[in-house]
Order: sequence, then structure tokens, then C-alpha cells
Amino acid sequence: MQYDVIVIGSGPGGYVGAIRAAQLGKKVAIIEKYNTLGGTCLNVGCIPSKALLDSSEHYHNAVDRFAEHGIETSDVKINMKQMIKRKNDVVDQTCKGIDFLMKKNKIDVYNGHGSFVSKNVVAITNAEGTKEIEGEKIIIATGSKPIAPDMFNYDKKRVITSTEALNIDSVPKKMVIVGGGVIGLELGSVFARLGTSVDVVEYMDRILPTMDNDCGKELMRSLKKIGMNFYLSHSVTGVKATKTACTVSVQKRDSDEKFDIKADYCLVAIGRKPYTDGLNLEAVGITKDDKGRINVNDHLETSVPGIFAIGDVIKGAMLAHKAEEEGILVAEYIAGEKPHIDYNLIPGVVYTWPEVAAVGKTEEELKTTGTPYKVGKFPFKALGRARASMDTEGFVKVLAHKDTDEVLGVHMVGPRVADVIIEAVALMEFRASAEDMSRISHPHPTYTEAVKEAALAATGNRALHM
Repeated sequence: MQYDVIVIGSGPGGYVGAIRAAQLGKKVAIIEKYNTLGGTCLNVGCIPSKALLDSSEHYHNAVDRFAEHGIETSDVKINMKQMIKRKNDVVDQTCKGIDFLMKKNKIDVYNGHGSFVSKNVVAITNAEGTKEIEGEKIIIATGSKPIAPDMFNYDKKRVITSTEALNIDSVPKKMVIVGGGVIGLELGSVFARLGTSVDVVEYMDRILPTMDNDCGKELMRSLKKIGMNFYLSHSVTGVKATKTACTVSVQKRDSDEKFDIKADYCLVAIGRKPYTDGLNLEAVGITKDDKGRINVNDHLETSVPGIFAIGDVIKGAMLAHKAEEEGILVAEYIAGEKPHIDYNLIPGVVYTWPEVAAVGKTEEELKTTGTPYKVGKFPFKALGRARASMDTEGFVKVLAHKDTDEVLGVHMVGPRVADVIIEAVALMEFRASAEDMSRISHPHPTYTEAVKEAALAATGNRALHM
């Protein structure tokens, strides 16, 4: 079978790229190794984790906050099996939505493992055998998988990654999270809110080390309130597991201090690595860097003309929405258009509660580059809408250029900031100033008023409600 575009991988980057190519008149095929479309994000990542985050937050509110709202409850119980079932239903509905989109856009779907035969031919192998299809252009969108070094003795039962954590059907008494990044904190907060004692072991001296330092400090204060314990500047030296428990050996960094933590589970969340296994990249001469990422140029084309790579298999943040934008870029480039992505303006989000969201430069980055800047900061506790909903933790922080007033970065910790951050993204796309941001009329009462107030503070200590 001959196609204009073949996409290998059906995650957010792959399926969105396939849809955009089809919209532009291309004959498109998509290859997916597993039986359901959607990749890690829809099946064992973004979507199921958010379902559990919301469920656990509902339980936490019922137990700890409803009484203050004047809602009396008694004998509130966790039905973990039902919680997992609901999560699975959400995943199933979402994946079926992708099936519909493939049919709507007349995209041929092949289930099986794709691998290169030549620069234009891809073999698809499944239980029924192997077939080959041919494409003028090929997009690699095979995503990533969790990093689990041998020293952790990853057994998928007691020593687990995010994939297995999403299907734990009874509340553990104790869990150790290795890694204080986004995935570890999100899943750790799920179980902490359900009553699990959670210890986080992080090698760096802060959580969320790639985000603005103020965000990590504020979130850690909030997570401690729900019972999460943090060992910063500590490393894991080994993990041993039995059928019913595990022991995590920990050492303080630059010290002889060592100790063991016994737990029901050890969740390894130290990052993800590009997944290119079995693609047979060598057969066509596609090169990778020292981290296993596929090398691409500014048009996301690999070292082999006509073959592109997007998402987690190339450099940059491993984010679903980044992959989507790259899928669109490649499809439009193939069609002869001139698309562009500003990677500085791809927002990052942590879906704990309170949420964390950011776009642009951090204060640490501005200091490192010697960029003159000014800071405006506004706490949610000073906001009427936040007091009404009892979501008073967190802040909005606006960083603007000291001389031009252009907004350089916006960082938030607070309620629904995963949605609020898009205001900053939109304004920064048009190179708005802090004054521009401050002069927009924000509806009252809303959480977005914190953005206006932080921008006012950045323009010259003009915040109105602080």
C-alpha cells in the first residue's frame, strides 16, 4: 500500500500529526504497537493520572473540608476498585474518540510493531505476521518509557513505575517515591490524599528542579500538609522486594548517613527515556544523540531526508502538547507551509492540588543570563474567589524585563492554574508587557485576577489588593 505520510506511533503527537496531514489532503496511515490508540498519554499517562487525581481530591475534600463548608458527612469510604474502574472508563472513552477521529479523517490504522525496511518502506509485525507499506514521508512518534535502572530491581509488582501505579486497587499503607519531579509528585499526592504515608526521595536539593524555585518551595509546603514527607539531597542506593513489601536503601548526598525505608511499594519516577526499540533506525542511517534521542533539524527532519521525528523521541520537554504542536508542524511543513514553534512558550503543568503552571523563563534562568528583570507576585490568599472556595495556597509570579517591561516568564501555584496559565502564554506570544497584562479587565471574582494583580505589582508595586 502506498501513502503520502506514514506515522509510527499514535500518541498525541502521532495522531494529531496524522489528522493534520489528512486535513491537508494527504493519504495517511498510522501504525500503533498496542491494541488501543492514544499512546502513553491516553492509556497510562496524562488521562488516567488526571482521573485518579480528581477522584482522590474529591475524597480528600469529603473527609477534610466539607465540614467547614457546612456539609456534614459520615462514614466516608474509599472504593478503590470503583475508582480504578472509573479511571479505566475515562481512558476507554478517550481512546474510542481517537478511533472515531481516524475514521472521520480517512486515516488507515495498522496495529503492530513498525520498523524500517528502507527510507520509504515500513514493516508492520503482529500476531498475524508481517506486512509492508510504503510512504513518501514518514513521521516517528513512538514516545518514551519510564527509566528503571537495574539497581532498582523493577519487578512491576512491588517496585513499580507510573504504569503499574495507575492500577493499584487497594490503598497502600506506605509508599516510597523515588524522584521529586512531576510524575512522582502527582501520583504521590493521589495516594497521600487517600491515606497512604508517602516518602519522596529526591537527589536534588529541591523538588521540581526544572521549574522556578519559588514554585517548588510553595508546592512542597502544601504537600507536607497532606502528609507527604521529603528527603531532599538523598539518593537511593538499592531496592529489595518481597511478594508483599519492599525495602529502599537511602543515603544522604555528600554524607555517610544511610538508612532503610520499608514500604508496600517503591514507585520509581526518575524520568523517561525515548522509546525507539525495534524501529531498525540503523537500516536507514538515522542518528541519535548520547541520550538516545533522534537527531532532527529545525523542521524536525532526521538525518535521512523525508523521515521526521517528534515528541518524546527528540530533544525538549516530554509533554503531550509539545508533541501535538510538533506533529502539526511536520504535517504543515510536508504540505509546503511555513509553520513555527516557540519552544520558550510551551507551558509546563503539575496537576497536584494546588496545581503548578509556568511559561517562559524562570528567575534562576534570568539571573544566569544576566537579564535585567523585575518581579511582581500576588498570593491567592488575598483573592476573594480563592477564599470563597477555600483554595488560598499559592501565588502568581510575573517576571518582566526591567527596561522594556516585556513579560519574560509567568509562574503559578494555585487553584486551576493549569487553565489560567494560557492567559500568560497568549500574551507572551504577542510580546505583551506587564502593563498590557495589568490593564486587561479580568472578571470578578475569579482566580485570574491574581494574574492582573501580579502584573500590577511587576509594573511598579501597584497591586491593588495587597
